[in-house]
Amino acid sequence: MERPIRIVVADDHPVVRIGVGNMLSPDDGFELVGEASDGDEAITQTLELQPDILLLDLQMPRLPGLEAMRAIMNGTPTVKILLLTSTITTQQIIEALHIGARGIVLKDALAGHLQTAIRTVINGDYWIGGKRVINLMSALHDLMQQAAAPQRKTYGLTPRELEVVGAIVEGCSNRDIAKQFSLSEETVKRHLSNIFDKTGVSTRLELALFAIAHHLVEPQ
Repeated sequence: MERPIRIVVADDHPVVRIGVGNMLSPDDGFELVGEASDGDEAITQTLELQPDILLLDLQMPRLPGLEAMRAIMNGTPTVKILLLTSTITTQQIIEALHIGARGIVLKDALAGHLQTAIRTVINGDYWIGGKRVINLMSALHDLMQQAAAPQRKTYGLTPRELEVVGAIVEGCSNRDIAKQFSLSEETVKRHLSNIFDKTGVSTRLELALFAIAHHLVEPQ
């Protein structure tokens, strides 16, 4: 009989630690050997217990997850680290993988992905974007291309307001916009008032120039 996969879970929320523990049954080949509630404890528990897997929350008190991971990889490079997080940017994923993380599991996908993610990294592969990754260099290349792509800033404008901005850039009148989007002219005026407030402009010409300068409209 194979020995169980030994796991430490580090998360500042007790409910997450309890939930993870409930998902990792000894009957399925897992053994939860330690818990930590902050970054410093995560380092201590990992160095002392030498687990196979560390489930590490990205946002930790006292020491953030990425900083804790740096210290752990310096002291226990054999442990395989899976980051747990609610949200993560592409740049953070790249940084985590460079430091030594073997994967990222989103907390809202724990129930469906956790056991598979753990087994994936134990077998030498990576878990990124909710799937098994064999070729890390290829995955990093794709992530870096995503990170290099400029993020479109919308200034809090709704999809409809962005459509109205696009129509303004094209020189449409309120009547034209109302007809194009099956709105009343009064509704168009309300949209424009909201758009002016959010962008800090006061005329249609200023809005058109602002929209072009800040890439609020797709190039034609």
